[in-house]
Amino acid sequence: MFIKNKRSGSTTLTTRSGFTLVEIMIVVAIIALLAAVGIPSLLNARRTANDAAASANIKSIATEMETYAAGAGAGAYPVKAELTANSISDRLCADDAATVTAVGGFDYGCTLAAGGYTVTASATTCTSTGTKDYTIATGAVLTSADCS
Repeated sequence: MFIKNKRSGSTTLTTRSGFTLVEIMIVVAIIALLAAVGIPSLLNARRTANDAAASANIKSIATEMETYAAGAGAGAYPVKAELTANSISDRLCADDAATVTAVGGFDYGCTLAAGGYTVTASATTCTSTGTKDYTIATGAVLTSADCS
């Protein structure tokens, strides 16, 4: 930008530093637009990941139950006291059948008996932390339904 000196009549080249308010507002608007598009996608990915983790967790518990029954249990399923320490079933199945364990946006409930088992995983907050409720029962039969 050239500025003419009124006294001497000479022209000098000056440079400006910084950004104008309009430039800053445009950058902020672009960032806000990107956030508005990106955040819902990230939340949807998180819900999907929570659903997949819950399904995998209860399948793992069922595998533990079936393996125990086929081997050490001689046809009987384990009760809480017989679960391997720090196994997934030990961590997700509470000591009391009426108690649930909250992990990764899902509440896990287990009913364990020598004759069979039922494990449930329900979304803690429907449509926010998960979209389905899962149940797996004796014989590793998995069912799912939209959460309510």
